[in-house]
Amino acid sequence: MKKGNPVALLPLVVFLALFLGSGIYFNAKGVDFAFYQLPAPVAAVVGIIVAFMIGKGSMDEKMDTFVSGVGESNIIIMCIIYLLAGGFSAVASAMGGVDSTVNFGLSIIPPSLILPGLFVIAAFVATAMGTSMGTISAVAPIAVDMAMKAQLPLAVAVGAVVGGAMFGDNLSMISDTTIAATRTQGCEMRDKFIMNFMIALPAAIITIIVMIIFGTSGQIPAELEYSLIKIIPYIAVLVLALMGMNVFLVLIIGIGLGGIIGLIDGSFTLIAFTQTIYEGFTSMQEIFILSLLIGGLAALISKEGGIDYLLNAISSKIKSAKGAELGIAALVSVADICTANNTVAIVITGPMAKQIADENGVDPRRSASMLDIFSCVWQGIIPHGAQLLLAGQLSGLSPLQIMPTLYYPYLLAVMGLLAIAFGFPKIKTRA
Repeated sequence: MKKGNPVALLPLVVFLALFLGSGIYFNAKGVDFAFYQLPAPVAAVVGIIVAFMIGKGSMDEKMDTFVSGVGESNIIIMCIIYLLAGGFSAVASAMGGVDSTVNFGLSIIPPSLILPGLFVIAAFVATAMGTSMGTISAVAPIAVDMAMKAQLPLAVAVGAVVGGAMFGDNLSMISDTTIAATRTQGCEMRDKFIMNFMIALPAAIITIIVMIIFGTSGQIPAELEYSLIKIIPYIAVLVLALMGMNVFLVLIIGIGLGGIIGLIDGSFTLIAFTQTIYEGFTSMQEIFILSLLIGGLAALISKEGGIDYLLNAISSKIKSAKGAELGIAALVSVADICTANNTVAIVITGPMAKQIADENGVDPRRSASMLDIFSCVWQGIIPHGAQLLLAGQLSGLSPLQIMPTLYYPYLLAVMGLLAIAFGFPKIKTRA
C-alpha cells in the first residue's frame, strides 16, 4: 500500500469540523436540532472547495476526478434506491399504512406487556418504513399518551420506542443505512439482513425480557381502527427482498401496491398518487445530494493520497480479521459521533471499510453489518442525534433523561462486540 499524504485529508477534516462545530455552536445557543442547522451538503461543498485548492494538476483534471467520483456506479445506484425508498415510504404512509400498522399492533398487546409491545411495534414499523425518524414521529406520541394514562415511567416508554426504531432502521431493506452499507461493501441486502439479524436478535430478545421483568401493566386505548390490507405493502417489500428479488423491482412493486390500495379506498386520486411519489423523492434530497458530493470528495482525497494514508494508519494496528472488524466498527462509530448522522457516517467510511475488509479477509456481509450496527448503536445513544432530539421534543423530556432507558442500543453494542470477538454468526466462505 502507498504511504499516502496526510495533508490530503484536510478537506474531510474541514467538512467534519464545519458539521460538528456548527452543531456545538447551535446547541450552546439552545437551538432545537442543533446538529442539523447547517445542511450537510453545504458543509461538503466547502470541503470540496478545499480539495480543489490543495489538489495537484489543472482545474480540468481535478474536475474530471470529482465527476468520476460523483458518477461512480455504486454511488448512482445508491441514489436511485434512495429515491425509490422515499417514494414507497411516502405512498404507504399516505394511504394509511403507518396508522394501521401501529393500531393493529396496539390492539393485540396484552395490558401487562405495554412496554415490550411498544418496542415490537416500533421495530416492525421501522423495518417496514425504513426510517427511525418516521417511526419515532408516528409511535412516540402514542407511547407518551399510553404512559400517562397507564402511569408508566415516561422515559422508559419513550426509550422503548427509540430502541425499537433503531432495531428496525438497522435491519430494514429500504433504510438508507442498509442501502449505503450494502452498496459500499458490495453485498446483497438479503445477505446483510441475515447476518445483521443474527447479531441484533439476541439484543432485542434481552431487551424485551428486561422490559417484561421491570415493566408494569397499563391500559390500551379502546376501539383502535386499522385495516389489515394497508399493511400488505410493507409485508410484501420485506418478503420479496428476503426472497432475493432485485431491490429496484421490490420497491416499484411496493409503490404499486400502496398506490392501488390508496386509489381503491380513496386515500388519494391518481394525480395525488404521483405527487406523493414525488414528495417521497424530495424527502431524500439531502442524502441524495450528499452521497453524490461525498463520492466526488472521496475521489479527490483518494487521488491525493489521503485514503492511502488513513488506511495505512489503521492497517498498521490491524493484525487479524477480528482486528479489521473492530477497526471498521471504531471508524464508523467515530464518524457517527462527529456527524450525528448514521447514513452520513457510513457514506464517509464505507469505501475505507471496504478496503480494510478486502485486505484482511473480512466477508462483505460482515463489514456491511458492522458499519450498520455500530452506526445505529451510536445514533440511538448520542444526545445530539436527531432520534433522541425528536423523542425528547415529542415527550417533553431531555435526551439525557431518555439515555438511561435505551436498553436496546446498549445491548446491540455488546452483541456487536461479542460477534467480533467470537466470530459469530458463522458464514460459509463463497468461492
